[in-house]
Amino acid sequence: MASTDRVLRVGMVCPYSLSVPGGVQAQVLGLSRQLRRMGMEVRVLGPCDGPPPDTFVTALGNSLPTASNGSIAPLAPDPACALRTMRVLFDEQFDVLHMHEPFAPGPTMTATLLHPSPIVATFHAAGESASYKYGSAPMRAAAKNIGHRVVVSKDALALVQPAVPGEYETLFNGVELDVYRQSVEYPTTGPTIFFCGRHEERKGLDVLLDAMAQMAPDVTLWIASSGPDTERLRARTAADPRIVWLGRISDEEKVARLKGAHVFCAPSLHGESFGVVLIEAMAAGTCIVASSLNGYRNVATDDVDSLLVPPGDVAALAAALQRALADDQLGARLTAAGNRRADDFSMSALAERYAEIYRMLAPTRVQQRRPLSPWLLSPRRTRRSRMMTK
Repeated sequence: MASTDRVLRVGMVCPYSLSVPGGVQAQVLGLSRQLRRMGMEVRVLGPCDGPPPDTFVTALGNSLPTASNGSIAPLAPDPACALRTMRVLFDEQFDVLHMHEPFAPGPTMTATLLHPSPIVATFHAAGESASYKYGSAPMRAAAKNIGHRVVVSKDALALVQPAVPGEYETLFNGVELDVYRQSVEYPTTGPTIFFCGRHEERKGLDVLLDAMAQMAPDVTLWIASSGPDTERLRARTAADPRIVWLGRISDEEKVARLKGAHVFCAPSLHGESFGVVLIEAMAAGTCIVASSLNGYRNVATDDVDSLLVPPGDVAALAAALQRALADDQLGARLTAAGNRRADDFSMSALAERYAEIYRMLAPTRVQQRRPLSPWLLSPRRTRRSRMMTK
């Protein structure tokens, strides 16, 4: 049966722990849900620190905190994860493998090197990366196994293309719009600002807390998630009852608070390749105040669908927040434009394009398919066993 006449079996591989909140993880899970709604058989493979977040997720073990792109990434570069990855690929025999960050240490790099099926690779990262700077030679060798390359923004392209030249298709990240538009609002008791991001330098939470010193006494700031700076920042603001530290929250609570807040603030300083969180706020009908980073400008336009300020400028951030909270007409204009802008980034449209790419690559599986066994790929196999497999 032709590949277009049967259900394609897709292995979606994520290098980051799927039980830890993150932009790539959200894309992997959201895209997989949409593809499954379209009738494709998709399984997500990745590390998990705890129970898998959904029934279609295959856990590959725990992650190890690893420095990456100015942050700490929950990667799984250990041999045990590599062996689990090999075992799953042997058992499942997918028609297509979709790697997110294919050169990240862990299951994506393992699967890319093994190349048991045609590969689609999506590159998310932007900014500075020592891995791309100093590891371009092995990356170029591994890239020969990739059948179709995708970047999520021009900033992601600027990072990967010098290290791994070639053709890339730009496909912006997607959002499950109905989830945000149909959610119930979390109740508020006054003007409320919402921040949701890892508590580390590049996310700019220090700047937002400095700006809060200039906010009115009735303004509340919700701060979700956690990170290496949490304890320091909480101690710094312990005397301010306007600041509510939520810790890690569920996806459902995140959506409800995003929809209930008057302003969503993204004060990041660097390292953002694409503003998915801004699209989520737009779909929720929430006014946006954010840094004017290149990654955010892929999505938002100042004074059209958001207010954008120079990164790290406390006075400008405070002024924009005050303006957004005080001017109802401005807020209504920005949120209406943002809601229209969100339509350009629907997860359903993104999934349709990826499905086309999978179908384009799937016919080559007949020629490329080879039996994949953890034993045959083991570095400990003997010369005799190699001869026997020829």
